[in-house]
Amino acid sequence: MKREHQVKEFERPDLKKYEIFNGLSEEQVQEAITSMQCSAYKRGAIVYNEGNRINGSYIVNSGILKIYKTGFDGKEQIIRFARSGDLIAFRSVISDELACTTAEVIQDATLCYIPGETLTGLIKVNPEFAMDLMKLTCRELGEANKYLTDIAQKTVRERLAEVLLLLMDTFELDDDYTLQISLTREELANMVGTATESVIRLLSEFKADKLIEIQGRRIKLLDIPKLIKIGNVYV
Repeated sequence: MKREHQVKEFERPDLKKYEIFNGLSEEQVQEAITSMQCSAYKRGAIVYNEGNRINGSYIVNSGILKIYKTGFDGKEQIIRFARSGDLIAFRSVISDELACTTAEVIQDATLCYIPGETLTGLIKVNPEFAMDLMKLTCRELGEANKYLTDIAQKTVRERLAEVLLLLMDTFELDDDYTLQISLTREELANMVGTATESVIRLLSEFKADKLIEIQGRRIKLLDIPKLIKIGNVYV
Protein backbone atom coordinates (compact mmCIF):
# COMPACT_ATOMS: atom_id res chain seq x y z
CA MET A 1 0.00 0.00 0.00
CA LYS A 2 1.24 3.48 -0.79
CA ARG A 3 2.03 5.48 2.30
CA GLU A 4 1.38 9.08 3.16
CA HIS A 5 4.44 11.33 2.95
CA GLN A 6 4.42 14.59 4.88
CA VAL A 7 7.16 17.11 5.50
CA LYS A 8 7.21 20.29 7.54
CA GLU A 9 4.01 22.07 8.49
CA PHE A 10 3.27 25.10 6.31
CA GLU A 11 1.90 28.53 7.07
CA ARG A 12 -1.88 28.50 6.97
CA PRO A 13 -3.36 30.46 4.03
CA ASP A 14 -6.18 32.99 4.07
CA LEU A 15 -9.31 30.96 3.34
CA LYS A 16 -11.03 34.01 1.86
CA LYS A 17 -9.06 33.47 -1.35
CA TYR A 18 -10.99 30.24 -1.91
CA GLU A 19 -14.48 30.62 -3.37
CA ILE A 20 -16.11 27.98 -1.17
CA PHE A 21 -15.34 30.03 1.95
CA ASN A 22 -16.50 33.42 0.61
CA GLY A 23 -19.71 33.24 2.65
CA LEU A 24 -17.92 33.09 5.99
CA SER A 25 -17.56 36.10 8.26
CA GLU A 26 -14.07 37.31 9.21
CA GLU A 27 -14.51 35.77 12.64
CA GLN A 28 -15.54 32.42 11.16
CA VAL A 29 -12.60 32.50 8.73
CA GLN A 30 -10.18 33.06 11.59
CA GLU A 31 -11.80 30.23 13.56
CA ALA A 32 -11.28 27.87 10.63
CA ILE A 33 -7.70 29.04 10.01
CA THR A 34 -6.80 28.57 13.67
CA SER A 35 -8.02 24.97 13.58
CA MET A 36 -6.20 24.06 10.34
CA GLN A 37 -2.95 22.19 9.88
CA CYS A 38 -1.18 22.54 6.51
CA SER A 39 1.34 19.99 5.28
CA ALA A 40 3.23 19.09 2.10
CA TYR A 41 2.64 15.83 0.24
CA LYS A 42 4.85 14.25 -2.42
CA ARG A 43 3.61 12.61 -5.63
CA GLY A 44 2.24 9.17 -4.81
CA ALA A 45 1.17 10.08 -1.27
CA ILE A 46 -2.25 8.79 -0.20
CA VAL A 47 -4.19 11.46 1.70
CA TYR A 48 -7.02 9.11 2.66
CA ASN A 49 -8.17 5.66 1.60
CA GLU A 50 -11.56 4.41 0.48
CA GLY A 51 -13.28 2.70 3.40
CA ASN A 52 -11.42 4.66 6.08
CA ARG A 53 -12.99 6.90 8.68
CA ILE A 54 -12.31 10.56 7.85
CA ASN A 55 -12.30 12.99 10.76
CA GLY A 56 -11.88 16.12 8.69
CA SER A 57 -11.72 17.61 5.20
CA TYR A 58 -8.90 19.11 3.15
CA ILE A 59 -8.53 22.30 1.15
CA VAL A 60 -6.00 21.99 -1.68
CA ASN A 61 -3.57 24.90 -1.43
CA SER A 62 -1.35 23.78 -4.33
CA GLY A 63 -0.69 20.71 -6.46
CA ILE A 64 -3.02 18.13 -8.02
CA LEU A 65 -4.74 15.03 -6.60
CA LYS A 66 -6.68 12.27 -8.29
CA ILE A 67 -9.85 11.08 -6.59
CA TYR A 68 -10.71 7.49 -7.44
CA LYS A 69 -12.66 4.37 -6.52
CA THR A 70 -11.24 0.85 -6.60
CA GLY A 71 -13.13 -1.99 -8.29
CA PHE A 72 -13.35 -5.60 -7.17
CA ASP A 73 -10.44 -6.42 -9.47
CA GLY A 74 -8.28 -3.73 -7.88
CA LYS A 75 -8.52 -1.45 -10.91
CA GLU A 76 -8.80 2.27 -10.24
CA GLN A 77 -11.61 4.37 -11.64
CA ILE A 78 -10.67 8.04 -11.54
CA ILE A 79 -13.70 10.13 -10.58
CA ARG A 80 -12.16 13.56 -10.80
CA PHE A 81 -9.11 15.67 -10.04
CA ALA A 82 -8.67 18.15 -7.21
CA ARG A 83 -6.48 21.24 -7.54
CA SER A 84 -5.87 24.56 -5.79
CA GLY A 85 -9.02 25.85 -4.09
CA ASP A 86 -10.88 22.52 -4.09
CA LEU A 87 -12.36 21.10 -0.89
CA ILE A 88 -12.21 17.32 -0.62
CA ALA A 89 -13.56 14.69 1.81
CA PHE A 90 -16.27 17.02 3.12
CA ARG A 91 -19.17 14.75 2.14
CA SER A 92 -17.92 11.91 4.34
CA VAL A 93 -17.56 14.34 7.23
CA ILE A 94 -21.09 15.69 6.81
CA SER A 95 -22.70 12.27 6.30
CA ASP A 96 -20.56 10.65 9.04
CA GLU A 97 -19.80 7.78 6.68
CA LEU A 98 -16.60 6.01 5.67
CA ALA A 99 -14.70 7.51 2.74
CA CYS A 100 -16.16 6.34 -0.57
CA THR A 101 -13.05 7.28 -2.57
CA THR A 102 -9.25 7.44 -2.28
CA ALA A 103 -7.27 10.66 -2.74
CA GLU A 104 -3.74 10.37 -4.15
CA VAL A 105 -1.29 13.15 -4.95
CA ILE A 106 -0.14 13.16 -8.59
CA GLN A 107 1.65 16.52 -8.46
CA ASP A 108 3.44 17.61 -5.26
CA ALA A 109 0.86 19.37 -3.13
CA THR A 110 0.22 21.34 0.04
CA LEU A 111 -3.07 20.54 1.76
CA CYS A 112 -4.74 22.12 4.75
CA TYR A 113 -6.66 19.78 7.06
CA ILE A 114 -9.85 21.19 8.58
CA PRO A 115 -11.20 19.17 11.54
CA GLY A 116 -14.69 17.78 11.10
CA GLU A 117 -16.07 19.59 14.13
CA THR A 118 -14.90 22.91 12.65
CA LEU A 119 -16.60 22.21 9.32
CA THR A 120 -19.89 21.03 10.83
CA GLY A 121 -19.85 23.92 13.29
CA LEU A 122 -19.63 26.43 10.43
CA ILE A 123 -22.44 24.66 8.58
CA LYS A 124 -24.72 24.97 11.61
CA VAL A 125 -24.17 28.70 12.13
CA ASN A 126 -23.79 29.93 8.54
CA PRO A 127 -26.64 29.13 6.10
CA GLU A 128 -24.77 30.67 3.13
CA PHE A 129 -21.79 28.38 3.69
CA ALA A 130 -24.12 25.39 4.11
CA MET A 131 -25.84 26.27 0.82
CA ASP A 132 -22.50 26.61 -0.98
CA LEU A 133 -21.50 23.13 0.21
CA MET A 134 -24.88 21.79 -0.94
CA LYS A 135 -24.34 23.32 -4.40
CA LEU A 136 -20.85 21.79 -4.54
CA THR A 137 -22.27 18.39 -3.61
CA CYS A 138 -24.94 18.66 -6.32
CA ARG A 139 -22.33 19.64 -8.91
CA GLU A 140 -20.15 16.64 -8.03
CA LEU A 141 -23.14 14.29 -8.16
CA GLY A 142 -24.11 15.76 -11.53
CA GLU A 143 -20.63 15.04 -12.87
CA ALA A 144 -20.86 11.47 -11.56
CA ASN A 145 -24.25 10.99 -13.26
CA LYS A 146 -22.84 12.30 -16.54
CA TYR A 147 -19.93 9.88 -16.29
CA LEU A 148 -22.30 6.93 -15.80
CA THR A 149 -24.28 8.01 -18.86
CA ASP A 150 -21.12 8.29 -20.96
CA ILE A 151 -19.93 4.83 -19.89
CA ALA A 152 -23.28 3.35 -20.92
CA GLN A 153 -23.82 5.23 -24.18
CA LYS A 154 -20.46 6.30 -25.66
CA THR A 155 -17.74 4.25 -27.33
CA VAL A 156 -14.22 4.16 -25.90
CA ARG A 157 -13.03 6.38 -28.76
CA GLU A 158 -15.69 8.96 -27.95
CA ARG A 159 -14.87 8.84 -24.24
CA LEU A 160 -11.13 9.33 -24.83
CA ALA A 161 -11.81 12.42 -26.94
CA GLU A 162 -14.11 13.75 -24.23
CA VAL A 163 -11.52 13.06 -21.51
CA LEU A 164 -8.85 15.01 -23.42
CA LEU A 165 -11.26 17.93 -23.70
CA LEU A 166 -12.13 17.65 -19.99
CA LEU A 167 -8.43 17.80 -19.11
CA MET A 168 -8.13 20.87 -21.33
CA ASP A 169 -11.03 22.59 -19.55
CA THR A 170 -9.76 21.60 -16.09
CA PHE A 171 -6.05 22.34 -16.46
CA GLU A 172 -5.97 24.47 -19.62
CA LEU A 173 -3.33 24.37 -22.37
CA ASP A 174 0.05 26.03 -22.48
CA ASP A 175 1.06 28.39 -25.31
CA ASP A 176 1.90 25.32 -27.44
CA TYR A 177 -1.61 23.82 -26.98
CA THR A 178 -0.18 21.09 -24.73
CA LEU A 179 -2.18 19.83 -21.74
CA GLN A 180 -0.79 21.24 -18.52
CA ILE A 181 -1.07 17.92 -16.72
CA SER A 182 1.04 14.81 -17.20
CA LEU A 183 -0.77 11.48 -16.79
CA THR A 184 0.36 7.91 -17.31
CA ARG A 185 -1.42 5.82 -19.91
CA GLU A 186 -2.90 3.80 -17.04
CA GLU A 187 -4.31 6.95 -15.44
CA LEU A 188 -5.86 7.99 -18.75
CA ALA A 189 -7.38 4.51 -19.09
CA ASN A 190 -8.75 4.80 -15.56
CA MET A 191 -10.47 8.04 -16.54
CA VAL A 192 -11.89 6.63 -19.76
CA GLY A 193 -12.97 3.39 -18.09
CA THR A 194 -11.13 0.94 -20.32
CA ALA A 195 -7.96 -1.15 -20.56
CA THR A 196 -4.59 0.58 -20.78
CA GLU A 197 -3.90 -1.23 -24.07
CA SER A 198 -7.05 0.27 -25.61
CA VAL A 199 -5.98 3.80 -24.67
CA ILE A 200 -2.49 3.27 -26.09
CA ARG A 201 -3.99 2.04 -29.37
CA LEU A 202 -6.47 4.91 -29.59
CA LEU A 203 -3.82 7.53 -28.80
CA SER A 204 -1.80 6.13 -31.71
CA GLU A 205 -4.89 6.42 -33.93
CA PHE A 206 -5.50 10.01 -32.78
CA LYS A 207 -1.87 10.79 -33.54
CA ALA A 208 -2.10 9.21 -37.02
CA ASP A 209 -5.24 11.26 -37.67
CA LYS A 210 -3.31 14.42 -36.68
CA LEU A 211 -5.65 15.12 -33.77
CA ILE A 212 -2.84 15.11 -31.20
CA GLU A 213 0.93 14.97 -30.81
CA ILE A 214 2.57 12.89 -28.09
CA GLN A 215 5.86 13.54 -26.32
CA GLY A 216 6.20 11.05 -23.48
CA ARG A 217 3.33 11.79 -21.11
CA ARG A 218 2.68 15.19 -22.65
CA ILE A 219 -0.21 15.47 -25.12
CA LYS A 220 -0.62 18.37 -27.53
CA LEU A 221 -4.10 18.98 -28.97
CA LEU A 222 -3.87 19.73 -32.70
CA ASP A 223 -7.52 19.66 -33.79
CA ILE A 224 -9.87 20.62 -30.94
CA PRO A 225 -12.99 21.05 -33.15
CA LYS A 226 -12.60 17.49 -34.45
CA LEU A 227 -12.08 16.15 -30.91
CA ILE A 228 -15.30 17.90 -29.92
CA LYS A 229 -17.08 16.21 -32.81
CA ILE A 230 -15.64 12.76 -32.03
CA GLY A 231 -16.48 13.09 -28.34
CA ASN A 232 -20.05 14.26 -29.03
CA VAL A 233 -19.43 17.12 -26.64
CA TYR A 234 -21.84 20.04 -26.54
CA VAL A 235 -20.12 23.43 -26.25
